[in-house]
Amino acid sequence: MDHHGPATEWKEDAKTSKFKSKLGVWMFAGYSVIYAVFILINVMNPKLMGLDIGSLNLAIIFGFGLIVFALILALVYNALCGWAEEKALRLEKLEKKMSKRSKI
Repeated sequence: MDHHGPATEWKEDAKTSKFKSKLGVWMFAGYSVIYAVFILINVMNPKLMGLDIGSLNLAIIFGFGLIVFALILALVYNALCGWAEEKALRLEKLEKKMSKRSKI
């Protein structure tokens, strides 16, 4: 059986990896704080989580809110990282263009 290499070239982009890492850490920290509040309310005052809001209780609303918030964070992370990669690529192309002009 023949094995072929990867379909695309995967390399770490030094220009955007620091931005992506910082963004990911900050988003994780923010989510962790909100999740910790959820856990603390459950531990300290479980009756509060049993409070009915409409046909659901606060625990279900808060839990689904955490899930939706995580999905929103993922979409924002993806959009911001894509923007950073596009910006880095445009800058790289501009630098190549400028270096070609300086050689002439």
